[in-house]
Amino acid sequence: MTDVEMLCAEACRIAHSLYARGKTSGSSANLSFRIGDQVYITAGGSCFETLCPEDYSCLNLQGDLLTGPRPSKEWPLHLSVYAARPQTGAVIHVHSTYSVLWSCVPGLAQEDCVPPNTPYLRMKVGKVNLVNYAKPGSRELFDAFAEQAFRADAWLLRRHGPVVPGETLTQAYYGLEELEESCRIAWELRNAGITLE
Repeated sequence: MTDVEMLCAEACRIAHSLYARGKTSGSSANLSFRIGDQVYITAGGSCFETLCPEDYSCLNLQGDLLTGPRPSKEWPLHLSVYAARPQTGAVIHVHSTYSVLWSCVPGLAQEDCVPPNTPYLRMKVGKVNLVNYAKPGSRELFDAFAEQAFRADAWLLRRHGPVVPGETLTQAYYGLEELEESCRIAWELRNAGITLE
């Protein structure tokens, strides 16, 4: 197998797992991985439940389509991460429930918007910043995200969902899982009226 084939297969396994465990639904998620100066990203309208190697588009770092179907409309988010963090090998964006819920909490700080109630958020993800709401797929969203891309290790798009990079697909996947769990813990503690020291 080529590197592209191996990474496509790994990305499909990750996507299937995320879908099966309710971390995304319908066609509301996208992921990408980078090989050299090429980025492979899920196609527009593709579903994580049935994702297969034919569902990837190949772009250059300027966003030009090289091969494959029409890419996810949110490809500029992914390219912003690769530009800001050259060590990044993969990016995952979903609309997972607790990350979206937490992003809707009034008064969240833009920087470090998810409290590190356990040590694992810092260990596995790092600092998470909030990106102000703009319509999904809009230039306003892409511009707002690009401003934040250099300032954090992962991001919550307000009323939209998390964007998590990693040096590998597996690292991005584990980081996404940890961010979602941290948002769940933060949400439950808030609802219980508990504030940790």
